[in-house]
Amino acid sequence: MNVSVDKSSGFCWGVIRTIEIAEQELGNQREIYSLGDVIHNPMEIERLRAKGLQTIDVSALESVRGKTVLVRAHGEPPSTYRRAEELGVTIIDATCPVVTKVQERIRKFYSDGYQVVIFGKKEHAEVIGLIGQTNGEAIVVKSLAEIDRVALDRKTVLFSQTTMDKPTFHALKEELQKRVRELVVGSIEDEAIEFHAKDTICGQVSGRDKKIREFAQANDVVIFVAGRASSNGKVLFEITREANPRTYFIEQPGELKSEWFADAVNVGITGATSTPQWLMEQVKKIIETTHPAAEQRGNESIHSHP
Repeated sequence: MNVSVDKSSGFCWGVIRTIEIAEQELGNQREIYSLGDVIHNPMEIERLRAKGLQTIDVSALESVRGKTVLVRAHGEPPSTYRRAEELGVTIIDATCPVVTKVQERIRKFYSDGYQVVIFGKKEHAEVIGLIGQTNGEAIVVKSLAEIDRVALDRKTVLFSQTTMDKPTFHALKEELQKRVRELVVGSIEDEAIEFHAKDTICGQVSGRDKKIREFAQANDVVIFVAGRASSNGKVLFEITREANPRTYFIEQPGELKSEWFADAVNVGITGATSTPQWLMEQVKKIIETTHPAAEQRGNESIHSHP
């Protein structure tokens, strides 16, 4: 049995940037707090916690007066920055640059009198930050079933949470175009971050669709590794499972089941843009060393990757 890790998987560059900022700050001082989980992967959170990164929520800002707080890749609403300033909290802003550009574009359209519609999940950290750019007035929809909440007689702009799926976004856009008199599809273009889009779904998430399908179809069994709270993990898992029904979701290696590998010749390991490479390699090694059919090939694989 051959076990391989998807070369296109692993952290997106926005997450890599956030982790690098966190580790740099942890090396410079003893106490660093993250507003919410720095990444939607419990194994990586635990690794950073061991280095000293503590997790709090916005309601606990007062308890860290004068301390240093990291804003994670998902971003925060303006109210968080105002409250931090009032409390003398030093903010280390690790918001993904793509998310920052979406926030800026939403603020502009809102100030120009547009009704802002966001395709996303209302409770998601990124969306909370986006809603905050509109004083809480943005309308969040996650499916066509919720489209009736949009006022049809107002000039409207449609944005998306960066980790949502393109097919649903385009279906939503087409339906709104039929109903709303004046509809603009929010987009961002930024040479500095090499991001160009007709919508605000992150290209590193949507761009993985084709590659992850090909990877899934090339393997008999696929192990999809991600945090259960990861939004793009849920999207990519469904795409992978659609391409290969023998796809199994795990959050950590202890969830692997031997019966999944029955009669498998090729096993692939992939994950979300918030899944660390080291975790997928760990899953690979465990499969190779614990599954009888993988043992011989596994030893060869380990020796070939010093």
